[in-house]
Amino acid sequence: MLTCQRCLRNFGDREPVWCCPCGGTLQLKDCTPSAVDRRGIWRYLGGLPIEPEHIVSMGEGDTPLIERAVGGRSAWFKLDYLAPTGSYKDRGMSVLVSWLRSAGITRVVEDSSGNAGSSMAAYCAAGGVACDVYVPDYTSSGKCVQIAAYGARLVRVPGTREDTTRAAERAGASCFYASHNWSPWFLHGIKTWFLEVFDVLPEVRNVVVPVGQGSVALGARLAMEELRKTGHLERLPRIFAVQPAHCDPLARAFEAGLEDPVPIEKEDTAAEGIASAEPVRGTEVLRAVRDTGGGFVTVSEPEIWSAHADLCRAGLYVEPTSAAAAAGWRKLCDAGRIDAVEPTVVYLSGIGLKATDKIAEHMR
Repeated sequence: MLTCQRCLRNFGDREPVWCCPCGGTLQLKDCTPSAVDRRGIWRYLGGLPIEPEHIVSMGEGDTPLIERAVGGRSAWFKLDYLAPTGSYKDRGMSVLVSWLRSAGITRVVEDSSGNAGSSMAAYCAAGGVACDVYVPDYTSSGKCVQIAAYGARLVRVPGTREDTTRAAERAGASCFYASHNWSPWFLHGIKTWFLEVFDVLPEVRNVVVPVGQGSVALGARLAMEELRKTGHLERLPRIFAVQPAHCDPLARAFEAGLEDPVPIEKEDTAAEGIASAEPVRGTEVLRAVRDTGGGFVTVSEPEIWSAHADLCRAGLYVEPTSAAAAAGWRKLCDAGRIDAVEPTVVYLSGIGLKATDKIAEHMR
């Protein structure tokens, strides 16, 4: 069952809805996890109402969790950029596209800053679903080439990330708008990253994640709640969310004690994957961070690139969006908000190959 987080209206599992008519986001209810004899993320997802014959998987999940010194400090790094399409979005897309197949949906439209579009295009190709992907015209060329190579129809939209969303919503009137940002199915795939962390490092005290729309943070919070309900987790690890100073609607709201994102005028940022001025689940993200006793931190463009260089010199080639998380971790440690002796996981979301043009330009 799907339930609106605003008006509490219920919908069936197979209803082709992406949001409530009231404008509220949807979440899965009465979903009890159970073991499945599979590898990757699907071993955690036996409670989802998706029949095995509809599952679309390319072996996503089971990414490394390594302890590494970066920039003079040590932490655990979740290498979720080592995924079939090079980003963590594959976890969510496997579940979302599996649900599309189970619901009999054969054509979709998606909007993305790049990584989700690449992932949607790949999983739709694997699942036999036609796909149009709308991206901002500033999206890295590597991501655009990848989307088109999978056979999706690529539409580049002038203007902001939010302009791209509105264009995709209009296009969705003629098919199904399969927005990963609105999809509760997507979140249940994303939650598996923290379940994997907990399997290896049950003593984890902090997780530091890049946040734009907030799916990584929301997935972690969802996993934590399931682990607590099943008696495996008593004390919730703190979620620390990192935003670029050029686009920080959630960080500003958190610092002001507000429950909803604040309107901002965003500026260009190297962390294009988290440049979301209007996060659709922003209220839920703020609540998730507060529930765990965590917080927000903003990072400047020089701080992002400095962290990127440190990661690369530690053998971790990621895109600038991932480097934002490492930059935030550094600031949290410097400010004493994270103790160096506490087991801390820094989340690396996308591979550097997707942003080769931006990285090469910065290195000149």
